[in-house]
Amino acid sequence: MTAKMATKPGRETIPVQIGLEGADRKRLAELLSQALANTYVLYAKIQGVHWNVSGPNFFGIHKMTQEQYEDLALSIDELAERIRAIGFLAPTRLQTFLELSQIEEAGRDTKPQDMLEMLAKDHQAVAKSLRAAVSEADEVDDVFTADMLTARIGSHEKFAWMLRASAAT
Repeated sequence: MTAKMATKPGRETIPVQIGLEGADRKRLAELLSQALANTYVLYAKIQGVHWNVSGPNFFGIHKMTQEQYEDLALSIDELAERIRAIGFLAPTRLQTFLELSQIEEAGRDTKPQDMLEMLAKDHQAVAKSLRAAVSEADEVDDVFTADMLTARIGSHEKFAWMLRASAAT
């Protein structure tokens, strides 16, 4: 699947009659696919920090990142299932996630403070991206998607705060 196909879902896979127009559901599927990609890439980065962090704050960072990637794992499933519920296929290829994501793969940062700052910036970027998707969902009266994404914004903002506070010197 190319990036173009991944961002513009094709025909519906199942007939859906939930009070949302087909074009609106298609646009929401595009936004949800991007949210899924952002979340998946961030999930992988957080696990990398969880596995590779070292130093005097190891235990606290290890536990904090575990909480975050466990939360994101649940979110990944919710986002993919919402895409399916509105009638489209969820992206599944890692390459597609990287193409759709606004979050870049992790570099080789090894300093705990750099790792935490990187993750905080990524959480903030995801929250910002989700705000646009919430606006779109509100505009077409998809209250379920808007509520789900609004809750995700709160989680990302909380995680960004925790990471910034932990990185402060």
